[in-house]
Amino acid sequence: MTKCSTSGMTRRALLGAFAATAVAAAPSYSNAAGFLRGGGDIRRIRMYSGRTGERIDMIYWVDGKYIKDAVKEVNHFMRDWRTDQSKSMDLRTIDIMAASHNLLDASEPYMLLSGYRSPQTNAMLRSKSRRVARNSLHMQGQAADLRLASRSVSQMAKAAMSCRAGGVGQYYRSNFVHMDCGVVRTWRG
Repeated sequence: MTKCSTSGMTRRALLGAFAATAVAAAPSYSNAAGFLRGGGDIRRIRMYSGRTGERIDMIYWVDGKYIKDAVKEVNHFMRDWRTDQSKSMDLRTIDIMAASHNLLDASEPYMLLSGYRSPQTNAMLRSKSRRVARNSLHMQGQAADLRLASRSVSQMAKAAMSCRAGGVGQYYRSNFVHMDCGVVRTWRG
């Protein structure tokens, strides 16, 4: 498993955070108890890209083990579409995304706006917006910008924050939520 150097969070700590999240979030999220029960069986990620037209609906973890070929497909899907470069995504980010999606009880896939971002793409985006971090976790394969048509930015952010496993940025004007496996923090962009 890829390590996320900014937080030092281990896989065991992340799994513990998900278990605690499901219990703590139960009053707010009707699917939380179901996620906890199913947490030991499978993990699934569903996304589409408006930029490439690609879709993915992937079980990437079964009975405590990541599925190597499925993870490769997720990494390719989350590539920098501008340069066609990919990087191994930090599995904790994928787990946060999947856990948040489960908590939202959404049937639609995420729209992936940005996953891995090459240094060239990050520099280009940074030259156009001060909201792009110089040392973005996107360049490390540790972040994703996501949207759901059926859920608000606030709902998505609340689900991601309940995981207490990384950073959550709320971008209301652009209608997306940033999720990463870095230090636990929140912000509005």
